[in-house]
Amino acid sequence: MLTKKVEEFCNRQIEREGYSSNLYLAMASWAEAKGLSGIGAWLYAQSDEERAHMLKFIKWVNERGGNALIPEFKKPPVKYKGIPEIFAEVLKHEQFITASINEVLEVAIAEKDHATTNWIQWFVKEQVEEESSAQQIIDKLNLAGQNGVYFLDRDIMKLRDND
Repeated sequence: MLTKKVEEFCNRQIEREGYSSNLYLAMASWAEAKGLSGIGAWLYAQSDEERAHMLKFIKWVNERGGNALIPEFKKPPVKYKGIPEIFAEVLKHEQFITASINEVLEVAIAEKDHATTNWIQWFVKEQVEEESSAQQIIDKLNLAGQNGVYFLDRDIMKLRDND
């Protein structure tokens, strides 16, 4: 059984994961409209993954006797300066989500909710991978310079498949 505080933090995370999905969806659409179908595909896949994370939280809250709330999501930005800026924003956002997951974990520990403490470990590990993936892309863009966007667009899904 979830305590009210753990339920509150999990519901907050539902909103954040859903926003993440919409954020990456907006980025994917922008990239695809700019002719960057590979980067768009990577971002569409990220959007799907974030929606799956939201669903995991929804199911967890409901399975543990709580009431998962489906929130309204803030509209994400729809215009971007370029690919380097998008991936800098991806990394910044993933760092925010990591901090948020850590807060859910801290509340679960404080509330002595051992089941949620154990369950949330999957997300802790996932966030390490998410931040690493975004940083690897930024590193490759920095190494390649402006001409690297073409090669990144062509090869980005290979990077995702290596995770």
